[in-house]
Amino acid sequence: MPWWMVVAAGLVGLLVGGFLTSVVWRVPRHESVLGDGSRCPSCGRPVRGIDAVPVLSWLRLRGRCRDCGEPIPLRYPLVEVASGALFVALAIRFGDSWELPAFWVFGAGLLALSAIDLEHFILPNRIVYPLAAVSIALLALAAVADGDGAALLRAVLAGLVGFGVLLVIHLISPRGMGFGDVKLSFVLGLFLGWLGWGELVLGLFLGFVYGAVVGMLLIATRVRSRKDHIPFGPFLAAGALTAVLWGTAILDWYAGR
Repeated sequence: MPWWMVVAAGLVGLLVGGFLTSVVWRVPRHESVLGDGSRCPSCGRPVRGIDAVPVLSWLRLRGRCRDCGEPIPLRYPLVEVASGALFVALAIRFGDSWELPAFWVFGAGLLALSAIDLEHFILPNRIVYPLAAVSIALLALAAVADGDGAALLRAVLAGLVGFGVLLVIHLISPRGMGFGDVKLSFVLGLFLGWLGWGELVLGLFLGFVYGAVVGMLLIATRVRSRKDHIPFGPFLAAGALTAVLWGTAILDWYAGR
């Protein structure tokens, strides 16, 4: 891609990341994500426009609110940076294709859900359901634009397969697999299936691998015990994004091509 498109993708990602920080804060508290502007999480005072520039404002204020002086969580710039980097990576992966807007929405949704799950151990329906609806619409638009109805059909079937697989695991072990993860698996299946059945298997497999490895490390270092709950959504998201960005190379390597 031309360098200016990469830069533009990064800037868009940073701006989206700024919005996602509000989503991550407000949705678990059942607040509207639209309407009121950003506010300090400590004192509740509105954030000035000059203090709402992604990443740079946090650095300039040294991570503290201008009004009350309380620390602003590191989560804010981390989400913004992660969003910018993810938008760049997806832009490089898909170029100026009709698929890119759908995968940008996918990446932003997974980032917000992961941040919420890590802090609150939930995957809110207020994000999962709209994400699924918008994803189907954008993938359908891409299918019509590219004349590839087969990819859309495969995506929907893969979403149902992913949902079914995790539903069975949930029914067998409800404590090990929450129903929020099951609902998220439909969205994961949509995008992985759009790319191919191999990507679907790889993405779900990597999600379980990431979860198992990190879980064992946390237990080994006594950060968590076997009885503690560990959110699984972020690992599913990481596995899916790995398959989206590098799935073709991994599958080719595995097949010896």
